[in-house]
Amino acid sequence: MTNLKNNRIPAQVKKIHLIAVCGTAMGALACMLKDMGFEVSGSDQQIYPPMSRFLAAKHIDVAIGFNAANIRDDIDLVVVGNAVSKDNPEVVAVLEKEHYFCSMPQAINTFAVGAKKPLLVVGTHGKTTTASLLAYVLYEAGLDPSFVIGGILPNFESNYRLGQGDYIVIEGDEYDTAFFDKGPKFLHYDPKIAILTGIEFDHADIFSDLTHVRRTFQSFLERMSAESLLLAFEGNANVAELIKGLDCRVETYGLDAEADWRVKMLNARLKLTSFEIYHDSRCLGTNHSSMAGEHNLLNTLAVFAAARHIGISDNTIASALTTFKGIKRRQEIRGQKRNITVIDDFAHHPTAVKETIRAVKPLYPQGRLIAVFEPRTNSSMRKVFQDIYPQVFGQADWVCIREPSRLDKIPADDRFSAKQLVCDLNKKSIKANYFADTDTIIAFLVKKAAPGDAILIMSNGGFDNIHEKLLKLL
Repeated sequence: MTNLKNNRIPAQVKKIHLIAVCGTAMGALACMLKDMGFEVSGSDQQIYPPMSRFLAAKHIDVAIGFNAANIRDDIDLVVVGNAVSKDNPEVVAVLEKEHYFCSMPQAINTFAVGAKKPLLVVGTHGKTTTASLLAYVLYEAGLDPSFVIGGILPNFESNYRLGQGDYIVIEGDEYDTAFFDKGPKFLHYDPKIAILTGIEFDHADIFSDLTHVRRTFQSFLERMSAESLLLAFEGNANVAELIKGLDCRVETYGLDAEADWRVKMLNARLKLTSFEIYHDSRCLGTNHSSMAGEHNLLNTLAVFAAARHIGISDNTIASALTTFKGIKRRQEIRGQKRNITVIDDFAHHPTAVKETIRAVKPLYPQGRLIAVFEPRTNSSMRKVFQDIYPQVFGQADWVCIREPSRLDKIPADDRFSAKQLVCDLNKKSIKANYFADTDTIIAFLVKKAAPGDAILIMSNGGFDNIHEKLLKLL
């Protein structure tokens, strides 16, 4: 059995090494540690932007590839990324040399949280957007927050910030923590306020079914102290069931009149959504946001409620909502050529795909919405969503499905079929085409797209730089 006796953070730390440092959150942690005055190094299989740029700007030494030689004798602490196995040569060296080691959330909780009050956003969808907006509202209110978030905030051109204020905003992940800690990352935090955006089945590589997912969130909710506040989305049956009988304070938010906090859309146009917010049936006024879609209205509502509990005025919140620039890779317009708009979005779960299409479609009434989808996550490449994906593309005028590029990582009898999805969409009278690779998609779009069209590209990966290649050829 692996010896884990040194899985802790020592009292005196000067030099810290991060294994798999180019992950979004790991890179943010490395930069934060550097800002705090630690000597920081890291390693990863590949060095890629945007994290490679952030690390280089901080003069953090990053080794390409995992090698036992990267674990020097003078390192005080090693932070192990969640995708790193116990057989990794650097992990083997850490254990042989009996170095102290920890997981990413352990390090964040010790070095970044400390005495600060954590504001945690958890849930299957909307975590990044909600956490980002909350951090920005606190910043605009002059509260000088810290934050660690899984997406780049254009308002800061970063996914982390080390502030001097009392609050830190954290995107809480339900994914497992490390090879030595298979519990979810969010269990490492004790939030002052937590926002729960919803619970659905996802991460089929680590969760066996929805019951398993619910149990994981239940363990988090039951740990919340009586002094903490939970803002829970009331429009999700799984959430409604789990928030019964909790020790912490609970308030709900949503679209229905029964919710403690309610939002009502008034008007939706490109880069401007107008809406009203209600608390206990009392209208708090009209607000505006550049983010589109009902799902983003709900994210905004949760942030409004949390900010008000912190003591931020309605006027300050309203002002911040109008100047928030959104998140990179969330309905991000990458460019426009020949009056054809190319949009990038991180959507991959069926619900996220459906809501993103539903949000973008009304914004381009003069043309067609062409949805381009790359199934790339450990869940979307599995057949677990095979019968669900055909139900989510209904509002798109044309659908392009790419063959998953990493299917070899999935057992043959458990693989998702892109061809079957296209067949199922065609049976529903939805125009859909299958593509074996990215270049053929680009060639198709260059030929078929017309002025006024919007091309919505959805993937959680780089998608072979399809956005820039397409814009160049358009």
